[in-house]
Amino acid sequence: MTSLNSLNTHNEHRFVPDATTSRSFRNALGNFPTGVTVVTAHTPNGPTGMTVNSFSSVSLDPPLVLWSPAKTSTRHDLFVGATNFAIHVLDAEQDALCSRFTRGGKGFEELDWELNLEGVPIIPGTLSRFECAQASIHDAGDHSIIIGRVLRAAHREGEPLCFARGAFGRFTISA
Repeated sequence: MTSLNSLNTHNEHRFVPDATTSRSFRNALGNFPTGVTVVTAHTPNGPTGMTVNSFSSVSLDPPLVLWSPAKTSTRHDLFVGATNFAIHVLDAEQDALCSRFTRGGKGFEELDWELNLEGVPIIPGTLSRFECAQASIHDAGDHSIIIGRVLRAAHREGEPLCFARGAFGRFTISA
């Protein structure tokens, strides 16, 4: 058996996550590539959307997915209050669509979109789409975890837009 102290032979930066090591914690998390999504909902003020990379499948039966908006987001409460929402998985060529739904982006302005049966704004042409009814919300520190029951889904062929280490890129299949 090897002691933990002798395992640091790979130039690892070891730390305990706390307020003083938040940058190191973000860097460690950034090594895990994620897909990029835009989550949309209808609000009393019209359609809203948010670029999100905290999306994950939860269950096949029943069909459940989750995503996690930051509580500091100005759109957090709009999504927590939404009974329905849609998650759009972006194609590798849709980084401009991603930027539309970040802070200060154009959002739905001059964008082609339509409403689904529940009145949720749908963006056509994304790689995948999950149209959801809110199933539950869980407190998770500085984020909320929103679980959605998937009512309808769609997908097409293409390459996903990926995010890692603060940059967008593509997924490459190794031989």
